[in-house]
Amino acid sequence: MLQQLKRHNYITPTHFLELSKGYRVILTEKRTELGNGRDKLANGLAKLVEARDGVEVMSVELEKKKVVCAQSQKDCENLLVEIVSERRVADEQRKQVEGDSERIGKEEIECKAIADDAEAELNVALPALQKAMAEVEKLDKSAISEIKAYKSPPKQVETVLAAVMILFGNKTDWTTAKKVLGEANFLQSIKGYDKDNVSATIMKKIKGYVSHADFKPEAVGAVSKAAGALCTWVHAIYIYASVAKEVAPKRARLKGAQESLAVKQASLQKAQEELAEVTAKVNRLKQKYDDSVGEKNRLRAEADQMELLLDRADKLVKGLAGENERWRASIGQLQNEIGRSLGDALVAAAFLSYAGPFDTQYRSNLVGGWLSAVREQQLPSTENFTFASFCALPTDVRQWNIQGLPADNFSTENGAISVRCSRWPLMIDPQNQANKWVRKMEESQLHIVDLKSKDMLRKIENGIVYGLPVLLQDVLEELDPALEPVLAKALIKVGNREVLRLGDKELDYNKDFKLYITTKLANPHYTPEVSTKTTIINFAVKQQGLEAQLLGIVVQKEQPTLERQKADLTLRVAAGKQKLVDLEDEILRLLSEAEGSLLENETLVDTLQQSKLTSDEVTRQLNEAEETEIKIDAKREEFRPAAIRSSIAYFVLDDMGRVDPMYQFSLDAYVDLFNQSMDKSRTSPKNITGTERCRQINVAHTLSVYQYTCRGLFERDKLLFALQLCLRIMTSENKVPKQEFDFLCYGGAGIERADQRPNPCPEWIDAGAWDNITALDSIPACMGIASAFEQGQRDWRAWFTSSEPEETPLPGDWENKVTEMQRICIIRALRLDRVLFCASRFVRLNLGPQFADPPPFDLRAIFQSSNHRTPLIFVLSPGVDPTAQVKSLANDLSTNVDICALGQGQAPVAMSLMNLGLRSGSWVFLANCHLMLSWMPELEKRIAEYCAMTEDMPHAPHCDFRLWLSASPSPKFPIAILQRGIKMTTEPPRGLRANMLKLYNLVGEEQFGRCQQRLKYQRLLFSLCWFHALLLERRKFKSLGFNVPYEFNESDYSICHDLVIVFLDEYPDETPSMNLNCPFGTCVFFSIISGACFHFNTKKIITQVRCDAVPHCRS
Repeated sequence: MLQQLKRHNYITPTHFLELSKGYRVILTEKRTELGNGRDKLANGLAKLVEARDGVEVMSVELEKKKVVCAQSQKDCENLLVEIVSERRVADEQRKQVEGDSERIGKEEIECKAIADDAEAELNVALPALQKAMAEVEKLDKSAISEIKAYKSPPKQVETVLAAVMILFGNKTDWTTAKKVLGEANFLQSIKGYDKDNVSATIMKKIKGYVSHADFKPEAVGAVSKAAGALCTWVHAIYIYASVAKEVAPKRARLKGAQESLAVKQASLQKAQEELAEVTAKVNRLKQKYDDSVGEKNRLRAEADQMELLLDRADKLVKGLAGENERWRASIGQLQNEIGRSLGDALVAAAFLSYAGPFDTQYRSNLVGGWLSAVREQQLPSTENFTFASFCALPTDVRQWNIQGLPADNFSTENGAISVRCSRWPLMIDPQNQANKWVRKMEESQLHIVDLKSKDMLRKIENGIVYGLPVLLQDVLEELDPALEPVLAKALIKVGNREVLRLGDKELDYNKDFKLYITTKLANPHYTPEVSTKTTIINFAVKQQGLEAQLLGIVVQKEQPTLERQKADLTLRVAAGKQKLVDLEDEILRLLSEAEGSLLENETLVDTLQQSKLTSDEVTRQLNEAEETEIKIDAKREEFRPAAIRSSIAYFVLDDMGRVDPMYQFSLDAYVDLFNQSMDKSRTSPKNITGTERCRQINVAHTLSVYQYTCRGLFERDKLLFALQLCLRIMTSENKVPKQEFDFLCYGGAGIERADQRPNPCPEWIDAGAWDNITALDSIPACMGIASAFEQGQRDWRAWFTSSEPEETPLPGDWENKVTEMQRICIIRALRLDRVLFCASRFVRLNLGPQFADPPPFDLRAIFQSSNHRTPLIFVLSPGVDPTAQVKSLANDLSTNVDICALGQGQAPVAMSLMNLGLRSGSWVFLANCHLMLSWMPELEKRIAEYCAMTEDMPHAPHCDFRLWLSASPSPKFPIAILQRGIKMTTEPPRGLRANMLKLYNLVGEEQFGRCQQRLKYQRLLFSLCWFHALLLERRKFKSLGFNVPYEFNESDYSICHDLVIVFLDEYPDETPSMNLNCPFGTCVFFSIISGACFHFNTKKIITQVRCDAVPHCRS
């Protein structure tokens, strides 16, 4: 790799230790991953088999249940007939009892009415009786003794006692009354008197008393309270007995009704008891029926449950039938992969440890060698092993692609290395692909720093403590020593903590911390120490990945709707595939977590069924999306030729960085150029075919790339670039056989002269040339050319000695036989001095004449293609100073330009001028940047800062601002500035025509109109340009032109030009020939040229190119 790519790579013991440790880790992880996948599938498969076996058992049980259910149904029906018969009897008895109950109820109501009527009448007398009894209750023995004490009672007392004696059926005399009063139970007799059975005789007698005017309780009571109370009692008994006499018939009728009612109630009670027995029997039958129905329902429910389970099982088995077969195959495949992981993990660990810095070809060679060694040791391994498929999941790869990682296998390998390496990834990223991918992948949590950031260590400390990702971008070949503990992962165990000492701080190390390192150096040389502490990854974009990106840009430009559909479909397909994976994982998880019978878990089965339905729907949508994507891709393929051509052109540009370190081109700038080329190439209507549109784009873009690149190339490299571009394009079209291309590069090197045929023309074909002819003869298309020299020596010698063999027809039929590529090979074999001329002819014939003639330098056109964010960089040649051109352009555009010649102590001045220009919109020209390379990183950072600002920011750069830089070629010049800027070389072009065009372009419109002698001025200007171009062209002949390599620069030309205008304006009538000869020769050019002979030659040239009189001017 060092010889072919000039790239250094160091293998240290750390790499081997990482291989050993990584092998164990990868093998364990892979076996665990594959084992878990296999076990999940096996468990899911076992659940399905269990469900399928359960179906057979339940089918037998279900048939038995159906027989039992049928018998139970029959028993229930018989029992129901009996219940209906008994219920009919009970209903008849119930109707009879209810009828009797209704009649008896009416009689009870009538009895109650009679009783109530009698009671109401009695209640009229009861208050008087109750009042009298209350008065009687007040009597005691003393009150009675008081009455007995009368020997001759008062009349009122005597009358009362006579009435009392009548009620008791005694004599009414005082003696009898006194005797009765003397009885011990007199008061009790009064209180317990049978008031309901007073005879009519007594009532008649009493009536005479109670109707007497003096027989009043108040009057009697005035004489004797006891007699008054007895008087009241007599009145009450009389009243009550009178009422009771009237009520007696009603009571008699009531008694008869009650006796009749009692008989009927006894009969009703018996009927009710009989009804209760019948009802109880019916209830017992009903209970028995209910129990029978419950049993039948239970059996039916069990049968229904079995049918439900069978239905679930059927759905489950049929729904997952496809998974059943696929899981079986996957289990076997995973088992085989577990066995092959023994060798695959070893190769993957070696790839992870060693393959990062290499490109695709070297990686393929390494993997092939490792696989051979593994198989020699009889370790199982995969036949077509790829690191990307072994270490990266397809879902992760799709997500990386969405995040901006190119879809080619090389980029996928880089992504897998970046996320799996044990050392921090250091990504060689000249096209900024890795940087963009990391930014998109980590998004908002990412901290972005560079070695020039003031807060770099603080942000890294925060990332370490809080577990945040950090992107250290744009590093060079040396890393900051302060990062040593971070790079080495120098962790210290303090108790349960892991501590990292960064500077004077001890930081708690968070295992989620990630560090990404990127560099824009295309071919950095890192020391073994850096290689030990980091995993170097070659992230240079590959043609396949760039081609896909450019195809998307072309389609976006030409068919924006199509590209949007493609982008949407890409996201949908990725999301669909991810959902399928998630659904399968969910199905397997549910199956693995299911306890007991799978079929009894209705929620689980429904979820599985729903997941399967969703999976089928997603699969259907995914198939439709993929079919649509195929159609869209077919439509997009119409524009692939444009993507192929543009990707080829970019890699030709990228390879120029190996020629000179100043030839740096960014991918972003190239994409902008590609978009501009597509805009400029649109000359036909939009409805042209894709093939025709690609042809337009290819023609315009190839020319734009050539012109864009040539203004930044030295003259010696322009033809190399054009030839390389031509050969790459023709190779992609299979027009350049590899053998012919190899011969053009290496000639006949390594030819075995022992087997070589004799040289037929040793006098004019030397040994090296004959080696070339012999090697050329081995190419099929040129076979026989060696024998042609033996047969036609004279013709070949004439061709060989011609001044322009590339334009001279080849001898014999070889002129019609060979292609232009083979013609170059023949020229390369015999006339190495004419290869460049033949190459120019080859480019002119295959690409067009405009590719063989570099465009003239036009500073105004270059300025117009720039913007305020694009530095304009002059790559200096010895003796060339572009300051005057910049000043002239600024004057033409009425713009102020501030110039600072860099050197010691000029950094603050330059920065101040830049800040002023960014605010005011003036130009800033920093000359001789190569003298302050140590300050260039600060300039790079300042440029990056203002380029990152958007137009709406308060300190955004002025749209008229331009930054001009000039520097001699240096490998230490910042790549970021070179890639961001427009590069221009300042050496004189090759060829009289190209030199004269450049000199004419140095004269601005204002200068061209300064001289009043317009006709003389124009002719003398032509003479001056011709003269200066002649001097410049003589230098390429070296000692034949001048014996000393003189440096004629544009300042000499500008001085002479100004003198022409001055003398013509001062001598309007006659051209001052001698006065012009003096400044042209002696004052300007003779001061540079030494030697009288060259002075004489120069004077002759001046005389030839300048005429003395305008009418006779030969120019």
